[in-house]
Amino acid sequence: MDLTPIDRVVFDAGRLLAEYPPRWRHSNKELVYQIASSSGFPTEGQVVYARWPMQELPERVPPPSPFSVCAGLFAYAESKEPTVVDWHLNFSDPQLFVAYGSSLLAQDELQVAEHPILGSIREALLSRGMAATTLDQEGNPTAVTITGVQRRCVINTLPNPAAGCPNGLYGNAFARATEEQVRAVTRPLSPPTISNILAMAAPAGGHGEYSREEMLSVLTTAYTGFRAARAESHRLTQGGARTVIHTGFWGCGAFGGNRRLMTILQSLAGDLAAVEIVFWAFDDAGTALALDARHWFEQVRKRDSTVNSLLDRFLEEKFRWGEPDGN
Repeated sequence: MDLTPIDRVVFDAGRLLAEYPPRWRHSNKELVYQIASSSGFPTEGQVVYARWPMQELPERVPPPSPFSVCAGLFAYAESKEPTVVDWHLNFSDPQLFVAYGSSLLAQDELQVAEHPILGSIREALLSRGMAATTLDQEGNPTAVTITGVQRRCVINTLPNPAAGCPNGLYGNAFARATEEQVRAVTRPLSPPTISNILAMAAPAGGHGEYSREEMLSVLTTAYTGFRAARAESHRLTQGGARTVIHTGFWGCGAFGGNRRLMTILQSLAGDLAAVEIVFWAFDDAGTALALDARHWFEQVRKRDSTVNSLLDRFLEEKFRWGEPDGN
């Protein structure tokens, strides 16, 4: 795994938080942070940030890697096997964690609220004049990996009538929530769990049928991120690690991506990068869609063994962009 990052910074978590505290711009985010800090458990350990250059796609498709689908939202349970390294995708904006302190609570902002040191990383990078982005100046993907991140709290954004949140607090609903509602759905973790974060931005702004170039852009972005995570997994374990990527309908919310196509392209990227995929599909309908998309891809790849031929086959399906969900 001979990959060299564009940037690598090793932070002491306690010092990072003290010198670059997160900047919350909404009272509900500040309240979540207070709850996350209420256990008194120290912010400690080593956090390693790295930003990676775009990787060139292989020509041929290797044997398939494991791919499983789970209903529900991300589970952050840490593997008990020392040779397994779990990564949780951040459905990033091109500007890394750009809206973390705002009233928004989509997947990106939710992850930062539960892992507040991620906000400190953005503040530290900006203060140092470093690029806090998941794209380079030419628009090429530059995935970001962050290891050793404390998850300090859990926010239950699902519909919860017992907590006074019958429609849940995901997305824009979070900004309208009362203090009592926020307190009812947020609990501190003591001790915190540790997460490894992979941030990459899906292409946005498309409409109509996907072009071959758009599909190639998605695939290259995912492959770059998955390869970077695999390289960092090997660094953490001194080689021989199983890299497990926890993802979902990446780019299919505010960016309006096609759920079926984004599942297929991540499947292909996982095979190309030789990483395992755990796909969190939210509900029964999402689970059925993801399983069907993976099955279709497995059948297609039996006949098409190169990346170019697979992209041509995907193009024949005339996948169409969806509409942004407003979150």
